[in-house]
Amino acid sequence: MTTLLAFYQTLGPALTVLVIGTFLLAGTVKGVIGLGLPTVAMGMLGLAMLPAQAAALLIIPSTVTNLWQLALGGHLGTLLKRLWPMLLLIFLGAGLGTLWLGMDAGPRVVRALGGALLLYAVSGLCLPTFQVGPRTERWLGPLCGLITGLITAVTGVFVIPAVPYLQALGLSRDQLVQALGLSFSVSTLALAAGLAWRGALGGGEVGASLLALVPALLGMWLGQALRQRISALWFKRVFFTGMALLGGHLLLSGQ
Repeated sequence: MTTLLAFYQTLGPALTVLVIGTFLLAGTVKGVIGLGLPTVAMGMLGLAMLPAQAAALLIIPSTVTNLWQLALGGHLGTLLKRLWPMLLLIFLGAGLGTLWLGMDAGPRVVRALGGALLLYAVSGLCLPTFQVGPRTERWLGPLCGLITGLITAVTGVFVIPAVPYLQALGLSRDQLVQALGLSFSVSTLALAAGLAWRGALGGGEVGASLLALVPALLGMWLGQALRQRISALWFKRVFFTGMALLGGHLLLSGQ
């Protein structure tokens, strides 16, 4: 508890409020559309703190909410048999990215984060729906996993290209939600391993991340309530537009 309090005392009241508000918003987004918690968290927190510090804060909220999402649907066994090459390459790619590039404190990481957010937003707003056939899936799945792992290690964002790829597999709604939870869970575990290996995930960071779980879960509950009252398509457009603006800002002004 002392370590946790010391962590937030170091952040100061303004950044602490930013952390709470960010995870409340990120949880709400995930509650409405089923994804977006780490993306929103990294984008918002990346405005005011080092990417590695922001990534450490999202580990427990991301893990718990993804396991929650993963537990729903009843297709886990089938999805594991189909997606294990991609999942394995996510983990291996994150390990390679940690050893090769890492998430340092330089401006290049902030710009990389901005680029990842912008690319994700553009893909969500502009890319048409496409289908991946069985033959293509054999090599494209592992390739997408490797690239996702590399981007995860450098930016803490693990939606590109995993999300568009999973959406192209022709899964049912329940299968897709569970597949996203599975992919995000593996990516979060890989990110946590990389941060721990680099010494960026100590007791203070874990405690601070645990505290961030509270607003994230509250936001998820709010988002699920909102999902019944608003247009999911409209919400996604607002979400991707916001991510594009945020990503563009980080890309151009990373320092």
